[in-house]
Amino acid sequence: MGEKRILMGVLGRAHGVRGHVRVLSYTAEPSDLVDYNPLADERGRRIELAWVADGIAEITCNGLVVRDRSGAEALVNTKLYVDRDRLPATEEEDEFYLADLVGLQAVTQDGAALGEVTAVLDFGAGASLEIGALLVPFTRAAVPEIDLAGKRLVVIPPVEIAP
Repeated sequence: MGEKRILMGVLGRAHGVRGHVRVLSYTAEPSDLVDYNPLADERGRRIELAWVADGIAEITCNGLVVRDRSGAEALVNTKLYVDRDRLPATEEEDEFYLADLVGLQAVTQDGAALGEVTAVLDFGAGASLEIGALLVPFTRAAVPEIDLAGKRLVVIPPVEIAP
């Protein structure tokens, strides 16, 4: 895998006895995840998906089709990645992938350094940026300016989390 990998989905629990698994897809249209085959896991194993039902897939891992429940259970919680350069280019100037924010320098409106964006997290209520010990909600109010070319973004931390 390349240096910049994008998390595209996660293998869930086994479904049935034939090696199928539930799949959580992070693509805009969940069924589009197979368009990115082959994917890779954290260890670099080649993973390919084939939908057998809505949200349920047959898995091929390093060229071997998973054919039983125990094989499927061994893959539960496997994260599925794709190289960033395999994703389509963004069309608008202010359009980007959340993963593109990792590595940007965060500064306040006054230009004071807050640190580097080390992760973009989403626990279900919206994305947050991890900047050092801070978790900043990724909203236009908290992050009014993003300059990908300049590798920086402006953060207005909410009063509750201001450094």
